[in-house]
Amino acid sequence: MKRIFYTLSITFTIAVVLAACGNKPSATLGSTKGLSYSDTVGLAEFQDWKINNERIAAVEAYKKAEKATAGTKKRSSSQNGSMVSSSENQAKVAKKKGWSKAAKGATIGAGSGAVLGAVINKRNRALGAVIGGVVGGGVGYGVGRSMDKKDGRY
Repeated sequence: MKRIFYTLSITFTIAVVLAACGNKPSATLGSTKGLSYSDTVGLAEFQDWKINNERIAAVEAYKKAEKATAGTKKRSSSQNGSMVSSSENQAKVAKKKGWSKAAKGATIGAGSGAVLGAVINKRNRALGAVIGGVVGGGVGYGVGRSMDKKDGRY
């Protein structure tokens, strides 16, 4: 029965491969039949439109930057030898998103530790998976935490 199933599966695979590798050229891949110069005119119009929009966006960004620099107030006074200056623009702190490397390391370590623990402990696979998951998670967290410290996340 296994030989029959094996033979049929091989035969089916060969038939699928031969059917997929037919000698008929595909109309969409290699042939340029039916294409004309007028098909590419739309691309040129699109590229012109894109360039114009980029120019407009650059001009608007430049005008915004000019307004922002004109809007900052710098005052200085030299009364009694002291100088006071103030600026209204504050630096914006970027909010970090996503998982930290410590969290990624703990997750990957726990998963791989659980799998390895279940494979190694053949008598009680569940206990091996739990122990491997805890140890792997701890090691992964430690490695990820040190990487976060190097990057300056913590």
